[in-house]
Amino acid sequence: MTRPRILVVGAGFAGVECVRRLERKLSPGEADITLVTPFAYQLYLPLLPQVASGVLTPQSIALSLRRSEKYRTRIIPGGAIGVDLKAKVCVIRMITDKIVNERYDYIVLTPGSVTRTFDIPGLTEHAFGMKTLAEAAYIRDHVISQLDLADASQDPAERAARLQFVVVGGGYAGTETAACLQRLTHAAVKRYPRLDPGLIKWHLIDIAPRLMPELGEKLGRSAQEVLRRRGIEVSLGVSIEKAGPEEVTFTDGRVIPTRTLIWTAGVVASPLIATLGAETVKGRLAVTPEMCLPGSDGVFALGDAAAVPDLAKGDGAVCPPTAQHAMRQGRRAADNIIAALRNQPMQPYVHKDLGLVVDLGGKDAVSKPLGVELHGLPAQVVARGYHWGALRTNVAKTRVMTNWLLNAVAGDDFVRTGFQARKPAKLKDFEFTDAYLTPEQVREHVEQTLPRPA
Repeated sequence: MTRPRILVVGAGFAGVECVRRLERKLSPGEADITLVTPFAYQLYLPLLPQVASGVLTPQSIALSLRRSEKYRTRIIPGGAIGVDLKAKVCVIRMITDKIVNERYDYIVLTPGSVTRTFDIPGLTEHAFGMKTLAEAAYIRDHVISQLDLADASQDPAERAARLQFVVVGGGYAGTETAACLQRLTHAAVKRYPRLDPGLIKWHLIDIAPRLMPELGEKLGRSAQEVLRRRGIEVSLGVSIEKAGPEEVTFTDGRVIPTRTLIWTAGVVASPLIATLGAETVKGRLAVTPEMCLPGSDGVFALGDAAAVPDLAKGDGAVCPPTAQHAMRQGRRAADNIIAALRNQPMQPYVHKDLGLVVDLGGKDAVSKPLGVELHGLPAQVVARGYHWGALRTNVAKTRVMTNWLLNAVAGDDFVRTGFQARKPAKLKDFEFTDAYLTPEQVREHVEQTLPRPA
């Protein structure tokens, strides 16, 4: 008999934790494990704003999946673009652009999420995202290049426009991005004696009435006060009406001359979920507390792409798309797959949220560990301690701690790497959301490519 084939889609927190658990608990003869991912690393997303601001190097938060020789999981370098649940086939676009079929007995869907966009004129053509390692590195280059270009310009209007920056999204990603990049420009402008530091203006806007409502009113106000004290203009109840190459129009009528629009207004489940034709909850795949897809044998879904019931909260709540839930869901899903292989009962996923941390750079942070509200240096210690402890490998922990210490002692160097040299790349160029198939295309492809029975 052939060994059962376990296919894990996605190398985020949920997918990697699932694979590692399977490797530790299954003997080599029990199952074959395969991981589908376009990049052979796990990205520690919560620290992405610190890469954009240069506090951390990109490789410090990209945890290689090929470092250890003892792992036996086969890695397929590509992205899943469709799943035929009936035929038990995953359609994969390799990084060579070749499309292949991968059969499975058990599939774990952890494709994560993509940036949520709206039908706003010019948004995808002119905005930057903050969801991938490439985007973070690119934004750092772009922001520093605006200082260089402003310094070189003889036009006062162009100079002022290049020194205005707009971040849309008052959640964790947007708030931390605005806070970290503002610190970068504030420090860098001191090295440009021809530039007036007063020209640098950061705008953080969000359609919601409060900044980071998950933190509660008191901590949200505290974070907002930190940003305003630094000179970041926070506008709530406001969004983008349209975006152009040289200006952004807000819904309150203001027109901001700028060359930098960073869009962090939430995420939606990967387009892969739409290829299944299954029931969803606000775009996320509806699953049982055991993270199984109802009516489909051997299909598990978790992380950002699945609406996993939050049994600790009850009242029909689903788990938020955070790293702490994704990691624990990955381990529980692995245990449930092993239980299914061994004809044992599965266990539901239950986890009580440990709290929230928001690193605003320097000594500024707000945190709510286990319901205790902190701000300032104590919150920063908790925030960085949590992130450091959550990093999966000792190599990553060493790199991140070294980066933090070096930045604290020596400051930043404001170096551009040259990514932003010629061809501009915006939000639409990084996430490849047009690569997925429709459910009908998936079925047609599988029927045409699978061998017919004799």
